Amino acid sequence: MKKHVLDREVIYVHMNQTDHFVLSYGIEFIEFMSGIPEPIQNALLIRHKLKDTHFNMRTMLEYVDQELIGKLIEEDVHGYGDFCWIDFNDEEHLNLLSGQEIAEILYLGHLKDHLRLPFYRKLKNNYAYLAGDDGWFNKTYYKDWHSFFSMLGSTIVGKVNNQKEKSFFFKVKKKNVPAIPKEILHPFADFMKEGIVISLEKANRNRFTIEIPVWVIGDFFDMDAMYEEYEMIGGRKADGKLVFDRKSGEWQAFAAYSTT
Repeated sequence: MKKHVLDREVIYVHMNQTDHFVLSYGIEFIEFMSGIPEPIQNALLIRHKLKDTHFNMRTMLEYVDQELIGKLIEEDVHGYGDFCWIDFNDEEHLNLLSGQEIAEILYLGHLKDHLRLPFYRKLKNNYAYLAGDDGWFNKTYYKDWHSFFSMLGSTIVGKVNNQKEKSFFFKVKKKNVPAIPKEILHPFADFMKEGIVISLEKANRNRFTIEIPVWVIGDFFDMDAMYEEYEMIGGRKADGKLVFDRKSGEWQAFAAYSTT
């Protein structure tokens, strides 16, 4: 049972490189959709509470096309509870799925786990998105890790730009921070295999830089337990940080375990 309200200034990421999925907290559907490199064409809905959908007779499941996805982005997906879907290119491709493949997709939504990796040649899909209270607990499968790093960089910057910024010695016009190139996040890949928290609320801002701390906190499935661990960080030195240089307009990453 959830003990706290979703903290949108905290991101938790645990990467399972072998099975191509990421467990996350603090990354919501709208951020995912805004951050992936290419928009998805259609989404086959496995578990959802949407009312405006299309229906596919072969799978006996509902789906949304690009027009409906545009409307979906404006919905309160967090309030849906379970929200699970898999992308696909064309409805005709759904009609080619075998009974075994349909069963695997239903299993995926029911248990938020795979019988085999959920990337189907017939669907040409790149993702399987499995959320319980979207943003609170998300398990997302990525066919290509570049898509994940692009999405994460976009999400972090989106949160930075949405924060209220204090003026320093004189009033300055707030400028949006540019996207984090996916390559900048690669040094954190090994940390992500262990489970990291990226804290926007603990970011240090001044006239010259924005420094976002990163801590390795371990592998969590229970996001209440993860958040409790995060709250106990206290003054512990960060295991890494993301730094934006205001003058150069560039991002840098520093990833090294704490020695204290």
